[in-house]
Amino acid sequence: MTLKRCFPPVVDRNTRVLVLGSLPGEVSLAHNQYYAHKQNRFWHLVGDVIDEDLPALAYAERLQTLLAHRIGLWDVVAQARREGSLDSRIRDLAANDVAALVAALPNLAVVAFNGGTAAKIGTRALAGSHTSLNLIRLPSSSPAYVAVPYAEKLRAWEALRKWLA
Repeated sequence: MTLKRCFPPVVDRNTRVLVLGSLPGEVSLAHNQYYAHKQNRFWHLVGDVIDEDLPALAYAERLQTLLAHRIGLWDVVAQARREGSLDSRIRDLAANDVAALVAALPNLAVVAFNGGTAAKIGTRALAGSHTSLNLIRLPSSSPAYVAVPYAEKLRAWEALRKWLA
């Protein structure tokens, strides 16, 4: 199995909302971009939350727009072996030091987990620390998670608005 590594965090000192995924999929790794798969709804969901047409922007502009809206990105898995892109195929993982990143963000109010795998690993990483931090499990934006319609996913993701106001 191929060893896959995550991307660096996209955060700054103003970050209020940190969205944590699991580990970039094949398409994202090939493009060296968070959520690069055309069927992944991440950019649509966050764009709808912040009223910005993120899918229409170049990648660097998307990241700058997230930061301007005080949203950060990272993954809970630093590296792992995985064939394909499914979280269920992740093996031999090494977790990122999510607790250290969270501690370094003075304005952080909420950590939002993009899907069940991210929530499971991330909640464990933050257990016992940062008790005032809000933790939210969001429905996955992944194209593999089609059981929940877009409108239902968006209703859940819109909960992030209260920390961005």
